[in-house]
Amino acid sequence: MLSKRVLLSVLLGAGCGVFSVMPALAQVYPTRPIKIVNPFPAGGAGESALRFLADRLQMALGKAVVIENRPGGAAGTVGAKSVASADPDGYTLLASSPGPLVTAPSLYKNLGYDPVKSFTPIAMTYSSPQVLTVHSAIPVATLQELVAYARAHPGRLNFASPGFGTQPHLLGEMLRLRTGINIVHVPYRGPAPAVTDLLAGQAQMYFESILLLPHIEAGKLRALAVADDTRCAQLPGVPTTVESGFPYLLSSLWGGILAPAGTPSSIVDKLNMAINEILQSEEMVASLAKLSARPKIGSPQDFARHMAAETKKWSEVITAAGIKAE
Repeated sequence: MLSKRVLLSVLLGAGCGVFSVMPALAQVYPTRPIKIVNPFPAGGAGESALRFLADRLQMALGKAVVIENRPGGAAGTVGAKSVASADPDGYTLLASSPGPLVTAPSLYKNLGYDPVKSFTPIAMTYSSPQVLTVHSAIPVATLQELVAYARAHPGRLNFASPGFGTQPHLLGEMLRLRTGINIVHVPYRGPAPAVTDLLAGQAQMYFESILLLPHIEAGKLRALAVADDTRCAQLPGVPTTVESGFPYLLSSLWGGILAPAGTPSSIVDKLNMAINEILQSEEMVASLAKLSARPKIGSPQDFARHMAAETKKWSEVITAAGIKAE
């Protein structure tokens, strides 16, 4: 009888030891370099801010934080899949925009991951509103005038996008669906050729970030509305879509950091706290401002709710517009 009690005590003690190790491991995290996978080619518009974040995160955590560009697949899905299948230990993270998490699941089959079940949101990092611009030859000055012009000239206006299922594409489709105007989508392989044709007048309208500001200031393009509920500091004279009478036409390009599903909450919370502190620094705010972006401060739960709302909104547009991946 005594031997059984001794054995039971040993087993219980061992069990307690195992459970006590788990929070201890989280407290010492990280003990080795952290990799952040960027599922897009090097040199993208937001990469400078991501590298700034990685540098400051390295200083905060005391371990190297490296960026690995892993492009490929539709909308960055190859890089996202690689993180989804990584060990959930906090050493492989994903830096993602809406594509791999919000629109790709509605457009493509057999992604190899589930945006909700395969990832643990850590923190949003930034948002940058989309701006509706038109070629200067189009005789309109407001969004309402554009809609009236499109109704008077059905099928004459082309709206460019960097590809099927991108936010500029979906915003154009949302405008078309809600107003009933006949505008023609012209997809390109990325933003650069889309902007080139827009400047040449081959495409007449385009939703894109404020990065088009130099062309707007040069008079080659005309900004009609900012797809946000707050005016853009760089374009204070341009009304929002809400002010223009189109409150549903809202969209911001955003980014965030995620981990594989199953990553301990203590590690997620530690990363969230560190990232939020960095985002509030004057240096990070200035770095994002160069991209016409704003830092987004919030909890992992805030990020999860944002993705859920975005998924619902854009999946409805994809279904209503009958968009199919090509």
